[in-house]
Amino acid sequence: MHLEFRHLRTIRAIHQAGGVGRAADILNITQSALSHQLKGLEDQCGVELFVRRTKPLRLSAAGHRMLKLAEDVLPRIDALEEEFRAMIAGKTGRLHIAIECHACFDWLFPVLERFRHAWHDVDVDIRPNLAFNALSALEREDVDLVVSSDPEDIPGITFTPLFDYEPRFIAAATHPLAAKPFVVAEDFRDEVLITYPMDRTRLDIFTGLLNPARVEPRSVRPVELTAVILLLVASGRGVSVLPDWVLREVKYNADYITRPVTERGLTKRLYAATRSEDTVKPFMAHFLRLARTEPVKLQRA
Repeated sequence: MHLEFRHLRTIRAIHQAGGVGRAADILNITQSALSHQLKGLEDQCGVELFVRRTKPLRLSAAGHRMLKLAEDVLPRIDALEEEFRAMIAGKTGRLHIAIECHACFDWLFPVLERFRHAWHDVDVDIRPNLAFNALSALEREDVDLVVSSDPEDIPGITFTPLFDYEPRFIAAATHPLAAKPFVVAEDFRDEVLITYPMDRTRLDIFTGLLNPARVEPRSVRPVELTAVILLLVASGRGVSVLPDWVLREVKYNADYITRPVTERGLTKRLYAATRSEDTVKPFMAHFLRLARTEPVKLQRA
């Protein structure tokens, strides 16, 4: 027996309408076409689905079994169709995010808080376990957006600029470098540099200053959490370079000093990488707008 959704809709419509004529109007087909469809279904099933000697038309025992199936299946199909319509209209979808930037959580959570109020039906998640292979995960559709400071030329992937930021030097207020108006590469040669546990190709201080100057710090200490980095710096256990939005709360704390990296300072830019076909979806476009504006407010705070 080969059942189609239209067969189930036919049984449900005739039962609800009490006759083939009114059911045909509900289904927007002719009465003769509906009668032909019903006969073909009964021939296929090998049993009568309606008792035709009654008025209104009444289901047979076999017909009741098929009606139960229709009432189980069709609401789920209708809900799925509505979900797909919402996806096409950009009202719902999935936004799973991978981050190549540990410090980005400081501005990302305020952005997501604003986003969720506007897009209740979008499934939002952060996938930290994919941070080290984020762009490949984006191509595989394991995630939908990657926050990165290193745009690449990848077919089918769009890198949308978000905002510029300044990586700044931070040390304890009693550190000898506190006397300088800015730091340069040579200042790091005898220092313990505290960084996030990332490859050097992803760390601003190495890509923007130390590697070009061929300067190696005395040692590099990887630390996962921003709060722990700040604790170690305040205790004189090392120095660090962190984005300006991270340092907004400690800039005026007497335990720390912050200085530009080089006299002119370093400037970096963050990007959101998305699959090109997803970039124009309404919810994605709104997230990108928030990710361009909300972090700037934190920088200015």
